[in-house]
Amino acid sequence: MEISIYEKIGDENIKKLIHDFYTEIKEDELLSPMYEGDFEGAENRLYMFMVQYLGGPTTYSEQRGHPALRRRHAPYPVEDDTIKHWLRNMQVALSKSVIDDEHKNFLWEYFQKTADFLRNRN
Repeated sequence: MEISIYEKIGDENIKKLIHDFYTEIKEDELLSPMYEGDFEGAENRLYMFMVQYLGGPTTYSEQRGHPALRRRHAPYPVEDDTIKHWLRNMQVALSKSVIDDEHKNFLWEYFQKTADFLRNRN
């Protein structure tokens, strides 16, 4: 049986990555206001989503339904500046992580593709 990326990376490493990311987001002048103070909820949602995406428990879908990422992000301006800020904060979080380079690269590629996919403003 093949081991999922979730198992290879490890739940605690995913949790720490997402926590470190939101530590950066809280200090980001452009992105922070979009969360309207709900960093804990946002952190939990991204953590559950990433766990599910990487092959772990499907708690995200059980609690929130289909991810519908484009619909969920539609109210927010996802444009060049927001994408750059989001990716920069994730890059900082990845740099702090003990996740091995192969899986960091996998995650980084996913984050870049997804950020571009979510673009909703020119």
